[in-house]
Amino acid sequence: MLPIEGVIPPLRTALSAANCAVLVAPPGAGKTTIVPLRLLDQAWLADLKILMLEPRRLAARMAAERMAATLGENVGDTVGYRVRLQSRISARTRIEVVTEGVFSRMILDDPSLAGVGVVIFDEFHERSLEADLGLALARDAQLVLRDDLRLLVMSATLDGAAVANLLGDAPIVESQGRTFPVRTVYLGRGEVLEDQVVRGVERALASETGSLLVFLPGRRKFDGPRCVCGHGSVPLMCLSRHFMGPWTRSIRIGLSLQQNPDSAKSFLPHPSPRPASP
Repeated sequence: MLPIEGVIPPLRTALSAANCAVLVAPPGAGKTTIVPLRLLDQAWLADLKILMLEPRRLAARMAAERMAATLGENVGDTVGYRVRLQSRISARTRIEVVTEGVFSRMILDDPSLAGVGVVIFDEFHERSLEADLGLALARDAQLVLRDDLRLLVMSATLDGAAVANLLGDAPIVESQGRTFPVRTVYLGRGEVLEDQVVRGVERALASETGSLLVFLPGRRKFDGPRCVCGHGSVPLMCLSRHFMGPWTRSIRIGLSLQQNPDSAKSFLPHPSPRPASP
């Protein structure tokens, strides 16, 4: 069970008693993919929709896909998303995950947000101009046009008290999350980054149990390096598609999303060919 489940009852109570709330939960607590689903059956929501804002298109798509998978449905059924130049929603959609820019256009076109019961501002600690504008417009709509509209601001690191004060002393719900011991191991210097990453992966496979999560700063430099594993020598970028020994182990490659958002979508990218040398 994810840590966020422990604060779902007080969060429901807060949103039943007031039209604003602030949820503070550390990364990995489950707020993005659990909270919208747990609000679907609330009496105050009735048949209205849930809008959840994400700062990036990739985050919006992945959040919608995860929630739909949790329900055993396809994206576009109960859970859908709208991003620039792409949307997957239907008449059955109750939860729409949208980017902050899409929400700004939605509320400017319809200031009353007809058909919407709650707007969730996820990852609000990232603080963008569009997120701040969206919250200001939503709060204005709530005060002037829709006192039944709920606003929920979710954050991992933002000062919850300051946001709560902005929303008229809204109740704050906090999740403590879950911590694990961390041991730092230094590989030393002397190798180029690509080779050092390969050696680090090989060393972890040989000395540790469990799965690996490898974060890389970009894709181009890591298409060529190869790693020796149970299936022979394979490109580092293909490690996720090869099992390293027991079937319970896997490797996930995480890229910089800003540098290559499409290939990082599934975190299991295929290597791309290098450009021809002049």
